[in-house]
Amino acid sequence: MTRKPLPPPDPARRMRGFEAAAGFLRDPIRNATESRGFAVARLLTHWPDVVGEELARMTRPVKMGHTREGMGATLTLLVASAHAPMVQMQLPRIIEKVNAIYGYRAISRISLTQTAATGFAEGQAEFIPAPKVAPPPSPDVMAKARDSAAPIADPGLKAALEALAQNILTRRKT
Repeated sequence: MTRKPLPPPDPARRMRGFEAAAGFLRDPIRNATESRGFAVARLLTHWPDVVGEELARMTRPVKMGHTREGMGATLTLLVASAHAPMVQMQLPRIIEKVNAIYGYRAISRISLTQTAATGFAEGQAEFIPAPKVAPPPSPDVMAKARDSAAPIADPGLKAALEALAQNILTRRKT
């Protein structure tokens, strides 16, 4: 017995299939950023691109307060007290860069709040641990990995397969 064919898809209904996670998070992120006064979430998500890596390590945007007159909001930045004088000297440049993101003179002043970058409640210096470096593999593991990739002629593929073999041979047994 044959099945009846499916009806043609309704053009008003959008076939979704798999969707990017960003599509599901767009509205909650917009609501969270708008509650803090940020009309453009890109200022928060791309802060290192806006002000540069060096300033982004020292500062963190917290809130944007709008005045009743309209133009010229106040951007509040968290900054560690040791870095505050250096950030203070660069405020005009930060204002220019932030206004370039918005496309108009959205920011007229910046307020610095001197505290740890982790926030008020923690009030502690943020310590970044040293990256963990794995010990080099033993010579017999390297030899086994080299032997497993020996028949491959392409040097790029051969190097990738050797690295994969080393990772497999040195992983922990659970």
